[in-house]
Amino acid sequence: MLWIKALHLIAVISWMAELLYLPRLFVNWTEVSDAATKQRLALMMHRLEKLGHVAMTLTLIFGLWLMARWIMAVEGYFQQGWLHAKLVLIVFLIGYQIWCGRIIRQLAEGNNNRSARWYRWFNEMPALIMIGIVIMVVVKPF
Repeated sequence: MLWIKALHLIAVISWMAELLYLPRLFVNWTEVSDAATKQRLALMMHRLEKLGHVAMTLTLIFGLWLMARWIMAVEGYFQQGWLHAKLVLIVFLIGYQIWCGRIIRQLAEGNNNRSARWYRWFNEMPALIMIGIVIMVVVKPF
């Protein structure tokens, strides 16, 4: 069980690294005009997104594995409010991942109608969600 928890945490850290860095590449894309730099950023975004999908998938697999073990071991585990809140926040992170993928495709097509400032604010969303998840898991406020 500890190995699964360790693998889950490694996957979570990897996924969050992708979600925190990818929007910064959107900011850079918006601020440069050089075609070669934009091409290099597009390649970086594409590769980072692929790795992010792997990390997200591993996070979900190991997380569901852990949750299944706890449901069997602890009576009333799935009725705890903090777990429901955490799961909702994870759904938001998955949605954010999908949204980032759409932005990558829009940028590749040359359809950028957002400013660097918008992407900077967009970049804060996964950090806020991550803070919420950590609080749910550690503090278990309800």
